[in-house]
Amino acid sequence: NFQTIFAKAEGAVSAPAAGLHFSRELLNRMILNDVEKTFITVHMGIGHFRSVDVEDLSKHRVDSEHMIISDEAAREINASGGLAMAVKADVSRPEEVAAMFETAREQLGGVDILVNNAAIARQSLFTDVDYDEWRRTFAVNVDGMFLCCHEALPYMLQKHSGSIINISSMWGQVGASCETVYSATKAAVIGLTKALAQEVGPSGIRVNCVAPGVIDTEMNAHLTPDDLRELAEGTPLLRLGRPEEVARAVYFLASDEASFITGQVLCPNGGYVI
Repeated sequence: NFQTIFAKAEGAVSAPAAGLHFSRELLNRMILNDVEKTFITVHMGIGHFRSVDVEDLSKHRVDSEHMIISDEAAREINASGGLAMAVKADVSRPEEVAAMFETAREQLGGVDILVNNAAIARQSLFTDVDYDEWRRTFAVNVDGMFLCCHEALPYMLQKHSGSIINISSMWGQVGASCETVYSATKAAVIGLTKALAQEVGPSGIRVNCVAPGVIDTEMNAHLTPDDLRELAEGTPLLRLGRPEEVARAVYFLASDEASFITGQVLCPNGGYVI
């Protein structure tokens, strides 16, 4: 199951997602001009959700196992001049996604910016993966994006504008041993992004992808200190990525600063994949 944050603000719109963060400076930039936009970020409760302070790594933890909605994060967005609400849905279930977007339409009028970040992963040998696990991973990581895009696009097409940011992974570009299923889903995300960008570009809608490297979030909590050290040493910048560094990439693609960018894959990976 997954949580969703809806937010509506004036001007350029930031998009927080699971393990992604944005600062008060970015929140302030949400109210700089006269264009009203709504964004929806679909995410799983990994890492820390930080709504106002990129230095406070402990705020707004979202517990996906118990479906705890980050109401505090929504309240802080509201206090900063936006309009936000937290909603719960399993993106692999069409009826829940439809209800989620209906809430956005009723409360906010529609969705201008969609950030698809819901994903699950498990390390295992390919020969140990059964069909149910294969289907469940694709249902969340790929079908979920299809369902959310399918719900968001009618409003965007009507307005002849919109931005979709899909979260992939560097493993979707090069593959990872013992993460074959996850890698396959993230490669599908890149293909979906590029094809959809060509299809809806003439309608003024941009579709881009962010493919992070190894980021210091709870999704990697199962790794040992030695594993994390080895991954950091294998990264040209000699460290793991920070969640806010990914969030800033998402924010850029969601903003008007990226108005001539579509169908692209932005890779905050520290040079791990070049």
